[in-house]
Amino acid sequence: MTIQTVGVVGCGLMGSGIAQVSAMAGFRTFVRELSQPLLDKGLASIDKSLTRFVEKGTLAPEQKTAALSRLRPTLRLEAFAECDLVIEAIVENLERKREVFAELDKIVKLDAVFASNTSSLSVTEMMITTGRAPRFLGLHFFNPVPLMQLVEVIKTVVTEPAAVEVGLEFARKLGKTPILTTDRAGFIVNRLLVPYLLDAVRALEEGVGTIEDIDQGMRLGCNYPMGPFTLLDFVGIDTTYYIAEILHAEYREHRFAPPPLLKRMVLAQLLGRKSGKGFYDYSDPKRPRVNHQLEGRG
Repeated sequence: MTIQTVGVVGCGLMGSGIAQVSAMAGFRTFVRELSQPLLDKGLASIDKSLTRFVEKGTLAPEQKTAALSRLRPTLRLEAFAECDLVIEAIVENLERKREVFAELDKIVKLDAVFASNTSSLSVTEMMITTGRAPRFLGLHFFNPVPLMQLVEVIKTVVTEPAAVEVGLEFARKLGKTPILTTDRAGFIVNRLLVPYLLDAVRALEEGVGTIEDIDQGMRLGCNYPMGPFTLLDFVGIDTTYYIAEILHAEYREHRFAPPPLLKRMVLAQLLGRKSGKGFYDYSDPKRPRVNHQLEGRG
């Protein structure tokens, strides 16, 4: 099927990014939030992001205007009735997602494809709340969506090939590189990334090295763009802990079990950049300082 109209449920960090790249790629794009203040915040984020592209010279001013003109902000799911593709990008909570899809299933035309932007939850468990299992898949974008090139396309055991092709082709039209995977917790990226991050925390707990030395080791020794603790702070300590719990529940392997320090950081609200402090202190965002308390030296 040909995708002309896209619906994005959620205009937060991920939803606003998905709506932005969809509109930039020429799709009429409906984007829905629960309240006007949240919707306004998401739209302001899109405008700011597009402005940065214009300032860098990668987007012409008229292209920004055209992209914004394709956006259709709304507070009502009913606005998605004629969408060809609907992407859910709300909070990473299975029950909330299932409720949204069950409601959408009653509203959106029957031949439309549904997709979830989940990073770790079971696509199948969302799919069964609808009557369109063959046209249901995962489309996992990465943050920040306008800059990150990857999209994981996740098929279930009953997703039909035509729906998979819709997901792959949509990602390509956004200028992204899609990779195809199956509906197993963590998919490809998080299944490989999360154990690495958890091992870094264990190494810190065991005194293998300091936060700074472990980060430096992986940046300079493996040419990674950022060390594991810098990345943990960027992703969010609570987000990583939550994904690890999901992975451990599915696979029951020690490598997916969140280490004690991660749990205690979540309880203490040391969540990384979002809270101002995690493995680093972001009191001065331009010059983060190591949180030595986590090394037992503060």
